[in-house]
Amino acid sequence: MKCLQILLTCISFFICLPGAEAARTDSSWVRINLLGYRPAGIKVAVWVGKGESFPRNFEVVEKGSGKVAYAATARPFGKYGPFSQTARLDFSGLKKPGRYLVRAGGATSPEVIIADDVYRGSADFCLRYMRQQRCGFNPFLKDSCHTRDGFALYARSAGLKDSAHVDATGGWHDASDYLQYSTTSANAAAHLLLAYRDFPQAFGDTKQANGLEGANGRPDVLDEAKWGLDWLLKMHPSRKLMFNQVADDRDHLSMRIPKMDSQYGKGFERPVYFIDGEVQQRGKLLNATTGTSSTAAKLSSAFFLGAGIFKAIDRAYAALLSKRSASAYAFAERKPGVTQTVSVKSPYIYAEENWTDDMELASALRARGRRDLDVSRGYAGNEPVTPWLLRDTAAHYQYYPFLNLGHRELAKRLDSTGRREPLGYYRSGIDAVWSRAKGNAFFRGVPFIWCSNNLTVAFAMQCMWYRQLSADHQFAELEQANIDWLLGCNPWGTSMVFGLPQWGDTPVDPHSAFTHLKNYPVDGGLVDGPVYTSIYKNLIGIALTHEDSYAAFQSDMAVYHDDYGDYSTNEPTMDGTASLIYLLASQETGSPAKPAAATRHAGAIIRGDRSQKKIALVFTADQYADGAPVILPALRSSRVQASFFLTGNFYRNPEFRGLIRQMKQDGHYLGAHSDQHLLYCDWNKRDSTLLTRQTFLDDLDANYAAMRTFGIDRKHAPYFLPPYEWYNEEISRWTSQAGLQLVNFSPGTRSNADYTWPAPGTTYLANDEIEASIKAVAQRAPDGLNGFMLLLHLGTDARRTEKFYGRVAPLLQYLQEAGYEFVRIDELPGLKNEASVSDK
Repeated sequence: MKCLQILLTCISFFICLPGAEAARTDSSWVRINLLGYRPAGIKVAVWVGKGESFPRNFEVVEKGSGKVAYAATARPFGKYGPFSQTARLDFSGLKKPGRYLVRAGGATSPEVIIADDVYRGSADFCLRYMRQQRCGFNPFLKDSCHTRDGFALYARSAGLKDSAHVDATGGWHDASDYLQYSTTSANAAAHLLLAYRDFPQAFGDTKQANGLEGANGRPDVLDEAKWGLDWLLKMHPSRKLMFNQVADDRDHLSMRIPKMDSQYGKGFERPVYFIDGEVQQRGKLLNATTGTSSTAAKLSSAFFLGAGIFKAIDRAYAALLSKRSASAYAFAERKPGVTQTVSVKSPYIYAEENWTDDMELASALRARGRRDLDVSRGYAGNEPVTPWLLRDTAAHYQYYPFLNLGHRELAKRLDSTGRREPLGYYRSGIDAVWSRAKGNAFFRGVPFIWCSNNLTVAFAMQCMWYRQLSADHQFAELEQANIDWLLGCNPWGTSMVFGLPQWGDTPVDPHSAFTHLKNYPVDGGLVDGPVYTSIYKNLIGIALTHEDSYAAFQSDMAVYHDDYGDYSTNEPTMDGTASLIYLLASQETGSPAKPAAATRHAGAIIRGDRSQKKIALVFTADQYADGAPVILPALRSSRVQASFFLTGNFYRNPEFRGLIRQMKQDGHYLGAHSDQHLLYCDWNKRDSTLLTRQTFLDDLDANYAAMRTFGIDRKHAPYFLPPYEWYNEEISRWTSQAGLQLVNFSPGTRSNADYTWPAPGTTYLANDEIEASIKAVAQRAPDGLNGFMLLLHLGTDARRTEKFYGRVAPLLQYLQEAGYEFVRIDELPGLKNEASVSDK
């Protein structure tokens, strides 16, 4: 268990930590992924400030020459945590490797590295922490500990008396304490094995099996995984015996370098708790154990993965693992339910409540046919979404592991039709987090509960697996944001991994006996991460030992302290680090999450990402709104949110106030369409601009002034659609300089001709022709209407007697049945990314 000790002695002192940003007098900062960005990947920094202004634009300059390498529009998000203004700075379009600085709003970022190898060696680096956590022989200390573990408790039903000796030496210490849990160790071993299975090229061989220097012909990650598996075999030594943990919270009486503990009443032995599926001690109370499944299924999965990998290395060992996997699965079926941990003095335990996810993974791995897969699918349906994804809070380790690994393994074993179900489960969880994340500049939707960094790693992996298995890239930026958060793109501007990168701001004073007592580095350890301020203020025995180097970045929302005294945010954990090793290995050798590509014409975005079946339905209006009584109910009935670009004339018209309020209430996007509906450039000579820059800006400002009367400002409406849908590159440039992004309808259909009426010398399109053009493109392979901005008019001149808006409801139904999803323009994948392709 994470060390939750009540300090018996507290020595207070004050120091200034290296690189502490609180000493700065700046009022704005630029947060980045301190490790770096890959050239083809998503690259986003976050500007944060404590003033009322925010940058409309930003630039990326070469570090050496100061030459501007990239410039773009910032995307404002408003208040977050301690900051009154924030903005996302997307420079994904900068693909040239090099070293840069990001500048925005008077702030300059730390050095930005763009290179293909920025993640190289990072997974192996974090293996250092796993080796340092070894129990038994510890290669970092070159010493042994806990060699007399242990004595059995609660095992009488299996024929063992309380106090009978059990060989339980080995494995990993759980965190900064020296407890050991089968559940976290099995999950850690599984992640290491999966990392090697999926990304073997990410790992080197520089250590022996015992962790000391010297290659042994086996990747170090497998040496580490085997260390964990060997101990797990001791925790399940036979068909009838399985143990859940070694030691308990009496460990927390002091901080020390691991030696033979003697506080458990039986010499240097520690208690080894048997899994009987019944409630066991929890301080003055009992835990809430209901069965044997959660721990046993995790062991079964780890053994199965190990057997598959070690079959080519050590057949006898693989056979033993296979045998134990089968017996562990049978043990899991003995009494379906969850096994919780035990504490003696404190109220804190790993309060795991879910177990069907563990059974899903174990059954999916073992599946040999449709019948077996149906069993796994049944478990998957019992918990389709890991519950914390749907919530703002959860108890400590209440839903563990934090990622449902079973959905992925099940999906891989199903055909394309069958895998839709488990992938849909992943999608539902991602949607829930995205609903919380999309409103802030960090795209932060993971709750600030204990081990929030572990949850962040798990969520990034879920996004990645969903993207890989579904080919749906719409959450790629959310995925990358969670990776960036761990490596410095967070309110505190610090990496959450000790020593990674070595040149950046990383933890230096973690809650660890190794650093606190001996100043030993805990290289590669992932610390717990920020927690809600309300959690921090209510914890027992917590006190900072020196001045808070991140004081300027704490808030009523969440806190993070690089301080030994804060066990809630700054304690490294073994299982979280093992999960991070998988994530880093994927970044080193896998394909990066790439930004969705937008199509541009003359500087304006005219289409979103063509890989996703998403459409932005766009309406423009100046003086007519006769279609509103038909269009708004149709949208509401189809549960579609559209985007309305309205002139200042429209916003000021008292007859339209009720409509505008209804649009806003229904959640539609409300944007600008110029104030006076000016013609910007000549119809026949497009390059000929018909107004001055100042006239353009004044007219645009007047449009937004009219919008502000309805509570809409530029940060709520950063996209601008030009009047008459007519513009040139100069208008695009002026729009960008004003901090906005110019957009226009997607060419290919004739939807924009719904305003025409029969008259000499004009082109008139009847409703049937317009509808046919839309359906023809929708059916066109391979990308149909994917990423389309489909433009219609909210109202038309009375001279057009047949009104196309009468066909909106059946058109929506047709396209939805064809698999298209309607989104607001600010949710259309590709629009906010600068990595674009030219319209040919």
